[in-house]
Amino acid sequence: MRYLDPHIHCYSRVTDDYEAMYLAGVRAVIEPSFWLGQPRTYVGTFHDYFASILEFERSRAADFGITHRCTIGLNPKEANDERLADEVLEILPEYAQRHGVVAIGELGYDAITPAEEKAYVAQVELAQRLGLPVMVHTPHRDKRRGTLRSMDVLQDMGVDPATAIIDHSTEETTKDILDRGFWAGHTVYPQTKLTAERFANIHADFGIERVLLNSSADWGKADPLLVPKTCALLERRGVAREEIQKLVWDNPVAFFGAERLDLPDGGEAFNPATAGTTHSQIREELVKRPS
Repeated sequence: MRYLDPHIHCYSRVTDDYEAMYLAGVRAVIEPSFWLGQPRTYVGTFHDYFASILEFERSRAADFGITHRCTIGLNPKEANDERLADEVLEILPEYAQRHGVVAIGELGYDAITPAEEKAYVAQVELAQRLGLPVMVHTPHRDKRRGTLRSMDVLQDMGVDPATAIIDHSTEETTKDILDRGFWAGHTVYPQTKLTAERFANIHADFGIERVLLNSSADWGKADPLLVPKTCALLERRGVAREEIQKLVWDNPVAFFGAERLDLPDGGEAFNPATAGTTHSQIREELVKRPS
């Protein structure tokens, strides 16, 4: 079994996590741009952050045999700082066209404010211009209203539902998402959002068509191994391994596209030249790729 975690914030993980993920079968990850916990106040901090997940984090993951890709976007929480949001929206095209970017996101709603919607629409327009899919964050409060509004905006803008993940779905929203033809992302946490047991129940109702499973694994109480752990639970419940493999590898590859993901044949090769080096010695061959 091999796993592609399509939504994990490796920026907030330590190298021991990468090692454990590889041993558990994780061979590729997608890291969405997100809120760092402390509000950013200057556009320069976004420059540095985007460069970090495009370059340094890709190198760090590769040192442990994991292919790292990312999404670029302005998260909805920080979209409410409209002065800063306008500046960030101006620089997004510069980073969104870099090699390794597989979607625009996370974007969407947090408190479902007009400022969030303004940034959401602008980023969807950017994705349309660049031919990229979108990864939509749904709010943790008033989730169903935010989810429905997210999909309404996409449909009003003529977005093909097959090119949008509506993420952080729960029992409250999965049917709505799938009924409209979008992809439903499910974020499994040890306690909050969605537990492995609850996802297993969703799977029993909806199967795996246009369904994604991720760990997010951000700054809070999280577990970067929850994708393989949830799959182990599915297997114990009698789900065929072939179906599980489609859920955690074939589905994310189908959504993001094999060409866009550009996964190396046979996985990331261990580079003996990096053994014993510090993490600041970036493996330049990984990041100096054509945009």
